[in-house]
Amino acid sequence: MQELAQLEPLARDTPQTKRGHERCLALLLSANELFLKHGYDAVSLDDIVQHAGGSKASIYKFFGNKEGLFTAICDYRREQFFKDICLPFEQDKDNLRSYLINTLFNFHNHLLQPENAAFMRLVLERTQHNSELAVYIHEQGPKHIQNAIACALEKAHNNGLLKCDYPIYSAQFYFGILRNLEWRILMGIPIQENDQETIKYINYCVDRFLEGHQKV
Repeated sequence: MQELAQLEPLARDTPQTKRGHERCLALLLSANELFLKHGYDAVSLDDIVQHAGGSKASIYKFFGNKEGLFTAICDYRREQFFKDICLPFEQDKDNLRSYLINTLFNFHNHLLQPENAAFMRLVLERTQHNSELAVYIHEQGPKHIQNAIACALEKAHNNGLLKCDYPIYSAQFYFGILRNLEWRILMGIPIQENDQETIKYINYCVDRFLEGHQKV
């Protein structure tokens, strides 16, 4: 039921029955699979219905249209991302350095997964044709995760753990640590590194990041 509950903010017309939830989720996951395999333009609503079962009427009811279905997929994948990677910072439980290192390492592993890399490329392709979608995905994706880290940095600043007068600027700088990896993935350049090398790199960068935020 956890996956079904996650449809609540995603579907245009949230199903009221378990069967309706299952049909809605099946359409969303089938569309996700087909878009990744064949590309957005090559997949029709008929293809999705044939793969998932149900009817086109269900797509129109739950998602509005094909574009709405793709947006719902973006929302669904974003929810999965934040659930697994960007956790809230709790000072009484988490060491700030460990929190920053673990977040980057989890993000790094997420980017390396072939399906996630393929979806990033698909999103870039789609947003070239829809400026409203581009703004929406940026607000709900990159900007959202930057704000999550900015909140952690602001909390640490207020509690005297570091000096961070502009948390959102620092959050953008922090995610720049993985920018080279993102570009390599988007361009399809093979990543030749191991976990030990990655951990060494992330530890080094986070330490330099925290040094830059020491109280003078």
